[in-house]
Amino acid sequence: MMQENILRKSLDNQQFLGLRLSTEKIAQALNKRLIGHLEVLRPLFLPKILLGSYVKTATMEEIPGADKAFASLQERFAAICEKPFGLPKKLPHPLPPISSQLEANPLQYFLYFEDTKVKPISVTSPARWIISYGGGCPLNRLRAMVAGTEPRQLDDMRQGLINHLTLALFLQYFPSLNQLFVDLRYQVETRELMDLGGVPVVVLKAPVETFLPPDNFIQQITQLSGIAAFQEIIDPEAVEKISDPLKEYIKSLIS
Repeated sequence: MMQENILRKSLDNQQFLGLRLSTEKIAQALNKRLIGHLEVLRPLFLPKILLGSYVKTATMEEIPGADKAFASLQERFAAICEKPFGLPKKLPHPLPPISSQLEANPLQYFLYFEDTKVKPISVTSPARWIISYGGGCPLNRLRAMVAGTEPRQLDDMRQGLINHLTLALFLQYFPSLNQLFVDLRYQVETRELMDLGGVPVVVLKAPVETFLPPDNFIQQITQLSGIAAFQEIIDPEAVEKISDPLKEYIKSLIS
């Protein structure tokens, strides 16, 4: 799980309660909006468009460039599959079916404190998501199998890695899809999860800024709740400053 540098702002208990409620409402609306976008965009991300006959589908087709794409996928898989997963480097040909469903999971990371006696807490972002092809092995299950808290299922682990690797590769081979996300007002980036061997994941960010309170405030809240988890807070001041990329582009043409 990654660690983040994020804006800090002080607030009192009353402010926190109000902002937590508004953050929850906005987070639900943003998540619903993203799910709708991913469903509409799904036909553009069909795995066979990239991999052709190298992936099992109802209609196996030869696709120009699929040889190169599969070779890139094989190379990237081989680079991460051994540690910490213990998987063989060679991918099967053709690959097992890859779901055409695009899934979005809120981005999570650990927050560490200066006092090493205080355990780190898990922080969830209301405005950033890791997206991947759907499947039965999301990141939290991958982590559980790596940690040994869940029995290792090698086929499931391999499929989970393939789902993330294929989507990251898709955006590299079809860069116009990155621009489509930008036009929908998402920032797109690919990150490596070092606790999972550097597996690349695609992260989308809504045009909403967030912040965290100071460490001592977060510790008080988590101690009261008894749950070592916290959610970033959506900054109401930043909402007023949401930019319009199309407006800014047109303004640049005028100037």
